[in-house]
Formats: sequence, structure tokens, C-alpha cells
Amino acid sequence: MPGGGTAHARERSTLILKSKTSQNAAPAKGSPYAALPPLVGWAFFPLGFFARLPLAMLTIGSMTLLVDSTGSYAMGGLSAAMVGLGSAVGGPTVGYLSDRIGQRRVLIPVAVLQAVLIAALMWFGGSAALGPIWLVILLSVLAGATGPQIGPLARVRWMALTRKRETGGRELSAALSYESMVDELGFVLGPAAVGLFAALIAPWLPLAIAAVMTLVLVPLFAMHHTEKAVLPQVKNVSKIKLTRNQVSGIAIAVVGMIGMGTFFGSSAAGTMAFAGAQGNANIGGLLYAAVGTTSSLMALSVAFWPQGWPQASRWLACAIFMVPAALLLQLPSGFGSMIAVLLLVGLPVGPILVTIFTLGGEIAPPQRLSTVMTLLSSGIVVGTSIGNGLAGLLADSHGYAGAFGVAAAAAMLLLLSGAAMAWTRTRIQRRKLAA
Repeated sequence: MPGGGTAHARERSTLILKSKTSQNAAPAKGSPYAALPPLVGWAFFPLGFFARLPLAMLTIGSMTLLVDSTGSYAMGGLSAAMVGLGSAVGGPTVGYLSDRIGQRRVLIPVAVLQAVLIAALMWFGGSAALGPIWLVILLSVLAGATGPQIGPLARVRWMALTRKRETGGRELSAALSYESMVDELGFVLGPAAVGLFAALIAPWLPLAIAAVMTLVLVPLFAMHHTEKAVLPQVKNVSKIKLTRNQVSGIAIAVVGMIGMGTFFGSSAAGTMAFAGAQGNANIGGLLYAAVGTTSSLMALSVAFWPQGWPQASRWLACAIFMVPAALLLQLPSGFGSMIAVLLLVGLPVGPILVTIFTLGGEIAPPQRLSTVMTLLSSGIVVGTSIGNGLAGLLADSHGYAGAFGVAAAAAMLLLLSGAAMAWTRTRIQRRKLAA
């Protein structure tokens, strides 16, 4: 009997081992996207998407409100710029605190605080009780600084969930591709929702919706079970010192994200100026959606790219394609040709976003992962503000060609930073081989 029991136990262990092995190997044979829902649950996908929309609505929502209440485009632009400035400072702060004490402890109070600040901005920035300029600017900065940073923190969760799995590389690539696609949709749908609600009902409504969504959805995201996969480093994170290679790699990635944000802001301004030159400025946002369409599709395709293709080489190859594509924006003379070029120029955008976030995850120490992810996301916000400002000025003086010139310069910055990253990674690899 004892021998039979031992044999039975061994047989059972063998069956369990085979079952686990087959489960781990299954995703590698099919689509890597099929492995994502079992990791997080289906509720994570709509929750993660809608929880990040308020941040995409806040910048243009504040601009819309202030232009309506003051009649000044300059005041609206200033408020939007201050939201971006606040986000650039507050985003990495939220990430750092998440590394130290955990996402849940940071996101819930931040969500409540931002909802209150958005409500205050609605009140003092609205025409009914317009406050002094300094107060409106301060509220804009604080509202941006308390942004919950759902996108970067969701990426951190994916990295933690896939890190120790046999097929984790393919699954992480699929997850980051999905997150970039969702970000693209947010960049398109957020401003579109603001324009729709402001035009049909009232200029303050988009901000009210953003405040309610933040207050409800961000705490739900914070309490989702995937949060437990990210362990805060309460004692050790303050002792982590980045190496010179890590600092340079992160800096290059941030510069790349600033370039990408500048491209977003300038191409959006350029499409609106182009549509205005054609006699219908209201469809500028719809034209810009063409970039998001191909960018989102190509972001999803990254999960199927060869795993042996280095990330830095992907960035460089896509940027080489992007520069001449951006220069083509100067050529169209009608809506049809402009849509065709915008679809073309969107092709490398999604893959570059996926690649930079992936590189950020590879370079950053695990104890600083949230900090680096939010820093990269803040780079996009800063770049978008730069792109909007420069392209707006040049559009006034040189028409849409001037605005698209900024987009071409942003593509060139992406190319140069991509080349710098490829050179840096190659040098590090050679040193490892030599050692």
C-alpha cells in the first residue's frame, strides 16, 4: 500500500506538472493577446480605459471653459499649458510615491483631490464666478499635478504580472501594445468628447464629467486585484542609485517622448489649420483621427514582431520611416490627399510608443518602475504643450505649412534620440561581451 500510494502521488504530480507546462506553453502557439484576459480579468480593460480618459479631457476642457468665460484664446491656452506643466511635475511624483507606498494608497487620495480641484476650476474659471487670473492658473497647475497617471501605472502592473512567466516576453509586448493603442484612443476620444459636450450642452460639462469619472473610476482601478502584483519598496527604494547607463537611457527615452508629444501637438494644430484653410475648421479633429487609426493598429501589431529584433533598432527603423512621412504633410491640397498622408505618418507612431515604454521598463530598476513610467508619460504631456504652442504661433504666421514644419522637426528629434538609444544599447552590449 505505501508503495502504491507513492506511485499514485508521483503520477498525480506528473499530471499536474504537465498541465502547468501546457498552460504556460499555450500562449506561445496562439495570439499573445489571448493570454491577457486570464492574467487580469475582463473588467480591467474597460476600467483601465475609461479611468484614463479624464486626464485626456482636462487640458482641452480647461481651454474650452476659459475661452468661453473670458473670450480670450490666450487665457484658454495659458490654462491648458498650466495643466500640462502641472502634469509634468505631478506625474513622476505620483509614480515615485506609488513605488514607495503602493498604488492604492496614492491613487485614492489623489483621485479625490483632483476631483475637488477640477470642481474649483469649473467654478472660478466659469463665467458665473470668474476668479482672478492667478487663482485660475494655480488651480490649472494643481489639477494637472494631481492626475492619477492610470496609463503608466497600468503598464507597471502588466510588467509585474508577466515578469516570471515563461511566455512573459510575448505577453508583455502584447500588453504594452494594447496600452499604447488605448492611449491613442484616449488622445482622440478625450478631446472629441470635450468638443461634443461643450458644443451641445455647456462648456463646463466636460470638466464636470471628468471630475465624476475620476472620483468613481480611479478608486475602482486602485482597488482592482492586479494592484497586489506591484509590491511597494518602502525600505529600499530610497537607497536605489541609478547607474550612469540607466540615467542616460532614461534621459534619452524621455527626450524621445517629448519628441512624440511635440509631434502630437503640432500635427493636431496643423490639421486644424489645414481644415480651416479648406473652409471647414470644425473637421480638423476628425482629420487628426486618421493618425490615431493607423497608429493604434500598428501598436497592436508589435506583439507579433520578431522577439529577437532589439527594441532600440525598432525605434530607429520606425523613426527613419517617420521623418520623410512627416515631410509629406506639406504636399496635400485637399482632404482626400491629407487623410492619405496622415494615415501614412501614423504607421510608425504606435510602434515607437510601445518601444520606448518597453525600453523604459528594461532600463529602470524594479524599485523605480512607476517613477520611470510616469516620467515617460509626462514627457508626452510636455511635448504636446510645446507642439501646440510652437505650431499655433507658426500657423498664425505661415499657415498650416508652418505647423507641419514643427511636426517634421519633432520626427527628426525622434530619429536622433532613437539613434542615440541604439548607440548606447550597442555600446553597453559590447562591454558585457568583452567582460
